[in-house]
Amino acid sequence: MSFSPLTVDRIENIEHLEYLLSIPSQAAIAAMKELDGDMMILGVGGKMGPSLAHMAVRASAAAGKRRRVIGVSRFSSQALPAQLAAWGIEAISCDLLDQRQLDALPDVPNLIYMAGMKFGSTGNESLTWAMNSFLPGMVCSRFAKSRIAAFSTGNIYGLVPVTGSGSREQDKPNPTGEYAMSCLGRERIFEYFSGKADVCLSLLRLNYATEVRYGVLVDLAQRVWRGQTIDLAMGHVNVIFQGEANAMALASLCLAAAPPFVLNIAGPEILKVRDVCQEFARLMNKTPNFVGSEASDALLNDGSLGRKLFGDERVPVARMLGWIADWVMHDGANLGKPTHFESRTGKF
Repeated sequence: MSFSPLTVDRIENIEHLEYLLSIPSQAAIAAMKELDGDMMILGVGGKMGPSLAHMAVRASAAAGKRRRVIGVSRFSSQALPAQLAAWGIEAISCDLLDQRQLDALPDVPNLIYMAGMKFGSTGNESLTWAMNSFLPGMVCSRFAKSRIAAFSTGNIYGLVPVTGSGSREQDKPNPTGEYAMSCLGRERIFEYFSGKADVCLSLLRLNYATEVRYGVLVDLAQRVWRGQTIDLAMGHVNVIFQGEANAMALASLCLAAAPPFVLNIAGPEILKVRDVCQEFARLMNKTPNFVGSEASDALLNDGSLGRKLFGDERVPVARMLGWIADWVMHDGANLGKPTHFESRTGKF
């Protein structure tokens, strides 16, 4: 196949989707050419992990570099290891909180850290803190010599005025709720080991990755399609195509440093939820059912540094809206993991 994500009008099936999700950017290819050695993705079984690992294989091939790409997860889905193997990715089953299992993982010079807990964190706070704040210390102790790109979240900034450009990397964190606080804890632990042991890190504050099976835009499209109410209180949002976020993560490995390099990953626009839903309604021939009104603040990131370093996004918002509307109307697969982006209390 030779699809370009800039010219494809609709996503035909899961195979087509995965092809698009795993197309590496030029920045990702350049990074895979510059870096030596194998790569391991911790938490590969999540929403973004499989496609990121697949992109790493494709970017390495495009760069002319041979490397092992290893995906680590507890693998609740028994089909995923076979799918990873088909893409040339070695799968290792591991409970990362088990020290002996963590120690048994192979040494690698390049590590992507995607492990964490968000959904279900309310009511299970102890595991949330263990996954989000304790595990990073275990990983840094085990992989102190590795270059690490670690996913974080824009939730650590807290709500900011919608009239601005969003939170910037140098802004002081102001987390709301235990999930966001535990994610700031994750960053602080990484920072500690970076200072203590010179662990080279890039910390990636993401708001919000999406594709046709999950994400903020999918949540809104489903509400429009089903005639459900849409609360406008969290009336503004950032989104970025998942493939773009993964490409930036791979590219950021070349900038990993001690102290850590910090990067917001977010789309170029602050979107109004009302406008997004009205566009979905037009595409779907529906009428949106709004309740409430837009608050003066929201969870928003300024992603301009990422675009300056790695280039503009290849998939604009308008194209994502068209893809998602078509997918939802044709009852395409859904991961069943709503983002709960509308939460203003920090509870997920």
